[in-house]
Amino acid sequence: MSAQPAPRRPSDADPSDAGRSGAGPTEADPLEPDTKDWTWVLDRACPDCGFDPREHGPAAAGPDLATALRADAAGWTALLRATTDPAPATRHPGASIPQGVVDPRVRTDPSRWSVLEYAAHVRDVHRVFRERLVAMVEETGPRFADWDQDAAAREGDYARLDPRTVGEELVAAADAVAAVYDTVAASPDPTVWERTGVRSNGSRFTVATLGVYHLHDVVHHTWDVRDVAAAVTVAAYDAQAPDYRAATDRLDEAFAPLLDEVAARAPGGQVLEIGSGGGRDALALEARGLRVRRTDVTPAFVAMLRAAGHAAELLDPLLDDLRPHPGEPGGADAAGPRAAAYDVVWANACLLHVARTDLPRVAARLAEVTRPGGLLVATLKEGEGEQWSVHGTIEAARRFVLWREPALVALLTGAGWQVERVGRRTGARDTPWLEVLARRR
Repeated sequence: MSAQPAPRRPSDADPSDAGRSGAGPTEADPLEPDTKDWTWVLDRACPDCGFDPREHGPAAAGPDLATALRADAAGWTALLRATTDPAPATRHPGASIPQGVVDPRVRTDPSRWSVLEYAAHVRDVHRVFRERLVAMVEETGPRFADWDQDAAAREGDYARLDPRTVGEELVAAADAVAAVYDTVAASPDPTVWERTGVRSNGSRFTVATLGVYHLHDVVHHTWDVRDVAAAVTVAAYDAQAPDYRAATDRLDEAFAPLLDEVAARAPGGQVLEIGSGGGRDALALEARGLRVRRTDVTPAFVAMLRAAGHAAELLDPLLDDLRPHPGEPGGADAAGPRAAAYDVVWANACLLHVARTDLPRVAARLAEVTRPGGLLVATLKEGEGEQWSVHGTIEAARRFVLWREPALVALLTGAGWQVERVGRRTGARDTPWLEVLARRR
């Protein structure tokens, strides 16, 4: 669930707008504005956030622009709430991550804005794009006024705003511009999507391309704060680990056939479990004769497992060494190439917290430590984009990354896995899940 620091990038990408999405300039921390033109994101996928323009817009099969913008705004509200008041109502004494681990006003990296500054900027992006969109719909070939985002950050004093107020204003601004996209989509005249507007640097947009450009802008900023979202999610589990264990202590009988199949295909095999949580799945695997290496990124889960008499490790699959321990086959002291030693990787309901752009690396790292023919079992929520949950197994805010089968299969294939099947099941509150069984090539 970890993430690498995000590089800066411009936002509204008009050189005359002097835009960027790094740390906002202050007298104490001036930064050189990024004035590159980013309109290329209309033609190809963004190598940073992974946004693909072909998946959005009026002719695309993905979610419509208005729905995507509203969903993104809801995520910002949840993140601002979680970072402003990260402690849930029930915080257990064993929690090892300090309360208030992330302050939305604090820049976790001096080269980037804080969560609050990003959110205020996204709010203003929605406002500016609404003005431009309305002008395109109501006028003929309007020319957009310049927007100096650095000046907006200074004059708006982003860093000193109230996080809850910014969250409310962001949602309102997103809904206001989404309503205009709704009106365009409902128009009986399809040519409204082709109405044009021109930026001061001469770049020409249609309503359709402006919408895609707008959506990439806010999606990219969500990617910019992915490390904070990951930290908040880990802190949520850490604060309520006993509650999570109690809520998930009983194994769904629907998993029994899959567990039996894994045990039959890798009898007595070594399992690397990612996200062991309260330890339920490991016990079921061991009951079938498998040997399990328990790991989790949440300190409280590791402490609970150890207290129950199990060996357990604090391990981040994105960053930490996944190889077996010294003395074991393929361990860190093995001679020659780092051997692929695990027979099974078990990742139940955990990879859904990994940022979308980080999951390919995680999947490849897991493949590197799995023997050829070894198995991967992973479950993730099905859907588009991301969502924050403040209900379910625990009440604290957690970020979930949703996946569709084609994209997930393509990702795993590129990471060295052969997907054998993708099953579907319905969880609590009618949540759709993907259940993946893959084999190491």
